[in-house]
Amino acid sequence: MVDVSNAIRFLLNGEEITLTDVAPDLTLLDWLRLERRLRGSKEGCAEGDCGACTVLVGRVSGEEIIYDSVTACIRFVGSLHGTHVVTIEHLRGENGALHPVQQAMVDHHGSQCGFCTPGFVMSLYGLWMREPDPSRAAIEKALQGNLCRCTGYAPIIRAGQAISSYGQPQGDPLWAERIAVKDKIKAINDGRRVVIGEGNQQIIIPATLDDFAELYEALPSARIVAGSTDVGLWVTKFMRPIGPVIFTGHLQELKRIAENDSEVRFYAGVTYSEALPVIAANFPQLGELWNRFAGEQIRNMGTIGGNIANGSPIGDTPPPFIALGAKLHLRRGEHRREIKLEDYFLAYGQQDRQPGEFVESVTIPLLPAGEKFATYKVSKRREEDISALCGAFRVFVNDGGKVGMARIAFGGMAATPKRARAVETALVGKPWTMDTVEAVLPAFAADYQPITDMRASAQYRLLAAQNLLKRFFLETAGEGQRLKRELA
Repeated sequence: MVDVSNAIRFLLNGEEITLTDVAPDLTLLDWLRLERRLRGSKEGCAEGDCGACTVLVGRVSGEEIIYDSVTACIRFVGSLHGTHVVTIEHLRGENGALHPVQQAMVDHHGSQCGFCTPGFVMSLYGLWMREPDPSRAAIEKALQGNLCRCTGYAPIIRAGQAISSYGQPQGDPLWAERIAVKDKIKAINDGRRVVIGEGNQQIIIPATLDDFAELYEALPSARIVAGSTDVGLWVTKFMRPIGPVIFTGHLQELKRIAENDSEVRFYAGVTYSEALPVIAANFPQLGELWNRFAGEQIRNMGTIGGNIANGSPIGDTPPPFIALGAKLHLRRGEHRREIKLEDYFLAYGQQDRQPGEFVESVTIPLLPAGEKFATYKVSKRREEDISALCGAFRVFVNDGGKVGMARIAFGGMAATPKRARAVETALVGKPWTMDTVEAVLPAFAADYQPITDMRASAQYRLLAAQNLLKRFFLETAGEGQRLKRELA
C-alpha cells in the first residue's frame, strides 16, 4: 500500500509552498502572475516559443541539484512537486546591487523595449551557473528559445560574454543555498503518492514507476503529462480540458539511459537535453538535428517518450529512430511488450497502444560500421521551429558499389511517420550513383501523398524529399564536402 499525500509542495525562490487545491490545467505563469503577483515573467506567446516567461526549475539528480530554464506559460503547477522554482525576482547581488547578469545587461545595453528582458536574463543566468565562461556558440544555443522583438541580440550576446567579469557563480545566492535547498527538496520527495481533486479535476503524482503503472492501468482515461510541451498548448491555445492528469516528469526510473556495445535504451522520461550527450557520442549524425529541436527551454522539458507517444506526424525523433531500426517497449501494469517503432504508428491520431498502456522506453541499435546515415530537417526558421518535413536516410553500399540495404523514413510527409518503402526497394541492388538516385525519385510519389498546409505545399514537400535524397548521396559520396570547399 502506497502512502498518499493531498498536497503539492515545492520551493518558490526562498519560500516553501504547499497547495491542496490545484486545477490540472493551472500554468506556472498564471499562478506566478495572478496568485503570487510575481510579474517579472511575461506572457508573450503562451506556447513556449518566445521565452519571455522563462524561469529556472531546480531538481535533485543524484547528489546534485540541477537548474533548468523552462517556459512557465506551458509548465503546469501540478508538475512542480519536489522542485525549486526560481523567478527573476529572486536574483540579487551583494549589498543590494544588481545581479551580475542584470548588470551585464545594463552595461552592454541588452534591454530595449524590456518586455523580453526578464526571460533573457533567466536564460543567461541558467547558462552562467553551468558555464561561467561560455563560448559565443553556447550563448546562442542557450538563447534559441528567447525572441527579441526589437532585434537586439548582439548586445545581449555581449552581455552574456561579460557576466563573469561582474562575479562568479560561487558568490551567487543559489550556489550558497544549494545544500539547504537540496535537503528541503529531498524531504518533500518523501516517497508518497500525491492526489488532489476528484474526477476531471484530479491530479495524481505517482510515487514510483510501478505505482504509475498500477494507477494508469486502473485509470486509463487519465492524461499522462511529462514535459507538457504539447499538452500545454492544448490548454493555452485550444482551451481543452486535460484532467484527470497523471504527472510523470519527476520519476527518476523513467530518466534512465542504458548503453552497451550494440544499442542505447532511452527511458520515456529522458529529456532532449539529458539525451544529447549520449546521442552525440553514439549517433553523431543526429547532433545538428538535436540542437534544432525547439529552444533550450523546450529541450529541458520535452521528453523522448512524449515525442513518440503523441504520434504526431511531424515529430522529429521518429524518422531517424525508425531508420535506425528502433524498438519500442510498452507497459501495462506488470505486462510488457516490444514492437518495432515503425509499427507503433497506425494512422493519424492512432497508435498501437492499448488502454492503460504507456511507452516505457525505446531501444536504438547502434549504426553498424560501414553504413551511411543522415537526418535532415526542413523548416521555415532554422531553429526553434516545427518541421515542414524531416527525412532520415540509411544505406549500406557493398564492396561492389551497390546498395545492399536502404531504410528511409520521413515525418511531415504522411499522416504518420512513415518509411519510403518504394524508394528503398528501387535502390536495393542498384549502383550507389547519382544516376540511380535520379532514377528512383519518382518512387517517392508512390510512398507519399503529402498535404498542403501553413508550413509547406504538397508539391514543395515532395520535391524537398527528393532533393534530400540527392543531398544524402552527394554527402555520402564525398561530393558534398568537395562542393562546400569549392564554395568556401
